[in-house]
Amino acid sequence: METAIALNNSAVALTEANQPYEAIPLFREAIILEPENPLLWLNLGIAQQKTGEYTEAIESFQRSLIIDEGIIEAWHSLGLIYYELNEFELSIECYKSALLRCNNDPKTWNNLGVVYFNENNLEEARNCFEKSISLCPQFSDALFNLRDACRELGDYRAAAEFERILRGLDNSRPSRSGSK
Repeated sequence: METAIALNNSAVALTEANQPYEAIPLFREAIILEPENPLLWLNLGIAQQKTGEYTEAIESFQRSLIIDEGIIEAWHSLGLIYYELNEFELSIECYKSALLRCNNDPKTWNNLGVVYFNENNLEEARNCFEKSISLCPQFSDALFNLRDACRELGDYRAAAEFERILRGLDNSRPSRSGSK
């Protein structure tokens, strides 16, 4: 008989190999063995999300959070699903819930800013992107988003500065051919 850990590890590998349909039954078997393991529910939800089974994924993430509301990745995953479904208020609630538990995560601040940006709440989006960058100055996604928010707000000087920083990041990476 396989353990929940072994089943989970196999299913995670399948999910990462873009085979979520094959992973889901393994996660379900693991959950039968350990129904109160929040990471099994989280991983099941991630596989379900990859297959587009959003209702099931939401239920799995919520189950994970019922067991342990501190699992930031479950809040992120819910926020992303609600964002993809254009349920921006629910997405914002999820990202804010993640921030209540971990206020210094640049990814969460960036994701929250993206939702605000898409709601055309540009000042709030800018604030979120700035917070993200204050936590991780080289976070290119947040820099890109902050540049765009500044452009939309008409702050072209700031937008040009963030463009300069982005170019510097691009130039500091080795090219794909191995030469600079």
